Amino acid sequence: MSNSYDDSKQSTLASSDEYYVPAASGWPILGAVALFLIALGAGATVGDLLAGQGPWILLTGVGLILIMLTGWFRDVIIESMGGLYSTQMDRSFRQGMSWFIFSEVMFFGAFFGALFYIRMIAVPWLGGASNNAMTNIVLWPHFVADWPLVVTPDGTETQAMGPIGLPLYNTIILLTSSITLHIAHLALENNQRRRLSLFLLVTVFLGGVFVYLQAVEYIHAYRDLNLRLESGVYGNTFFMLTGFHGVHVTLGAILLFIVWCRVLKGHFTPQHHFAFQAGAWYWHFVDVVWLCLFVFVYIL
Repeated sequence: MSNSYDDSKQSTLASSDEYYVPAASGWPILGAVALFLIALGAGATVGDLLAGQGPWILLTGVGLILIMLTGWFRDVIIESMGGLYSTQMDRSFRQGMSWFIFSEVMFFGAFFGALFYIRMIAVPWLGGASNNAMTNIVLWPHFVADWPLVVTPDGTETQAMGPIGLPLYNTIILLTSSITLHIAHLALENNQRRRLSLFLLVTVFLGGVFVYLQAVEYIHAYRDLNLRLESGVYGNTFFMLTGFHGVHVTLGAILLFIVWCRVLKGHFTPQHHFAFQAGAWYWHFVDVVWLCLFVFVYIL
C-alpha cells in the first residue's frame, strides 16, 4: 500500500451509502479482561491484599490493554486505508467519539461533585454549621472547618499544594499544547504536511512534559508536604482528581503520537482526517478539565 492516501478511493467512498460491518473480533473480550485485572490489581495494591500480588496483576492488566489497543488500532487503520468505510461509518465514528467524551464529562463531573459536597456541605457540618452544633460537639469538638483541610479530625497533618510553581507551569504547558494542536489542525486542512508534523510532535512533547512535571509534583507532595492519598479528605480528592487527569493526559498523548506516526506515513487528507479530529477533541477536553482543576483544586 502506498504511503500517500488514495484520494480517488476516498472520493468514491464519500458517495457510498453502504455500511461496513467488520468481522467478529476478540479485542473487546481482551479489553474486558484487561480492565477487570486493572481494577482487581489496583484494589489489591491499595488494600495490600492477595499476598502482595496486586502490582503484578495491575501490570498484567495494563499490558493487555496495550496489546488490545495496538491490535484494534491496527485493524481500524487497515480498514480505513482499504476504503471500507462509508460516509455513514464516518458519522458513526463522530457520534461514538462525542458520546465517549460526554461520558468523560460525567466521570469528572462526579469527582467535582464530590469535591463540592465535601467543601460546601460535609466539612461545614462537621464544624457545626447549619444548626449542626451537636454534630460538632459529639464527634469532633475541636474540629476547625477550613479548606484545604490540612488537619483532619483524627489529627493527621499535611500541607496544601499551592497554585504557584509546578501547577502553574503545567497550566501554561497544556494551554500552549492546545494552541500547537490547533496550528497542526490548520496545517492539515491546508495540506501543509511538514508544518502539521512539526506542531503535532510539539503537542505530544508538551504532553510528555506535563506528565513528567506532575510526577515531580507528586514526589514533592509526598516527601516535603506530607500530602498523601491517605491524608484525609483533602489528600483523597487532590490525588483522585489530578491523578485521573494525569492518566487522561497520558492516553491523549499516546493517541496523538499514533496520529503523528500516521501523518509520517502519509495518512489523512484535508477532507478526510477524523482520527486526527478525534484525538484533538479529546486533547482539548483534557485541557478544559485541567483549567477547572487548577481553579477548584489549587486556587479556591
